Amino acid sequence: MRLREIFNIRIAASVLVACALTVSSYTVSAQVQDTAVSSISTVADTAAVSATQVSPSSAPLISTAVDTAARYKNMQPGSTEVDHSAAYKTGAYYLLLFILFCVFIAVVGKVMEVYEVSRDIQGRKGAKFDSRKFQGGLFIVFLLAGLYGVYWSYSVQGPMSMHESASEHGMDIDFMFNITLIITTIVFILTHIALFGFSYQYRGSKERKAYFYPHNNALERIWTIVPAIALTVLVLLGFFTWRSITNVSEEDQKKAMNIEVIGEQFKWNLRYSGEDNSIGKRNFKLTTPTNGLGIDFKDQKSWDDKLVGEIVIPVGKPVRVTIGSKDILHSFYLPDFRVQINAVPGMPTYFQFTPRLTTAQMREKRNNPAYDYVLLCAKICGAGHYNMQAKVTVVTEAEYAVWIAKQPLYYSDDVKKELQMAEQKSAGENKKIALNTNTTTK
Repeated sequence: MRLREIFNIRIAASVLVACALTVSSYTVSAQVQDTAVSSISTVADTAAVSATQVSPSSAPLISTAVDTAARYKNMQPGSTEVDHSAAYKTGAYYLLLFILFCVFIAVVGKVMEVYEVSRDIQGRKGAKFDSRKFQGGLFIVFLLAGLYGVYWSYSVQGPMSMHESASEHGMDIDFMFNITLIITTIVFILTHIALFGFSYQYRGSKERKAYFYPHNNALERIWTIVPAIALTVLVLLGFFTWRSITNVSEEDQKKAMNIEVIGEQFKWNLRYSGEDNSIGKRNFKLTTPTNGLGIDFKDQKSWDDKLVGEIVIPVGKPVRVTIGSKDILHSFYLPDFRVQINAVPGMPTYFQFTPRLTTAQMREKRNNPAYDYVLLCAKICGAGHYNMQAKVTVVTEAEYAVWIAKQPLYYSDDVKKELQMAEQKSAGENKKIALNTNTTTK
């Protein structure tokens, strides 16, 4: 069955026009929606600035939920409008563009076929259009366009994908990533050159008959052994790199400062060890509105612990983080430090790393004076997942000593009084229950 028997040019033209109108209306509606969002954002910014001026935000005692007002402290009403129209170009937009392109190619092909048929009807002589040769040439065109796309992606988007690691072990992670990227890029380019080149070289021709070539043992060995060796090298490299990061000796653990990070919907709770460099015990049975983390204050190691609103760590000093969760699965993620490990309810996990660049040094390297490290959650943990973030600052040891000295102890006199009142209230309720039970028994 020939193409003109199954393809109606009127239908194709209708689809082409419909897709074009849909894409145009989609873009216009996105711009209108973006204008509405911008106006709402302006009102929100104004309200946030006013709220900040009336009551400055302070660091929370237990929670490290993101302070929304603090985000707007440097903003003023009527600031430059940001164009968010690119955010509305979702998968549906590009799908429509793809359909539009395919229909356009089909229409062009149909027009060329109609032209060929009209020449036959009119009895014109001359060389006919060779569609096989044309399609073979298209393979070369698409190959060159694809290779240029790879070059563009690496040169333009490549520098935006990963920046210099801020931790010592992150250098090993980056090395492993680069090795994998180099190998896969070489394989990708060579494979596509062979694929498109083969399609062009052996395009359909009336002067050549296809040769049946079912099997080649040597070729089978090559494309089985070579990938196996490459994958083995990559797997072993990853295994030994990960083992060197996570398999920390007890001696190195003792040298590190200890921080505990507990995730919950939707915030991070941060606890620093005191002068004893030991984190006090926790027990979920001790969790109360006053003692949100369930800290066991019978353990003297918890008496000098400090709960803070942000992570501040000294450069060049090992940091050991104990990670947990109060409710569901979260993920402790520091992208700049190449750190990620799950926060699992009921099962503490650990990660030890050494920061190598202060926040000031990273700002200078990235030429961004406002850049900050940030702690994120790499699990989609609910509607407020976006709020799972906390600021991370790397400073010199002298600056860290000054900062940690200013942080108050969590087990303060006020907390002691609140806990005593809660215990007395609980004891009174238990006594009342016991009296009621005895009365009922009699």
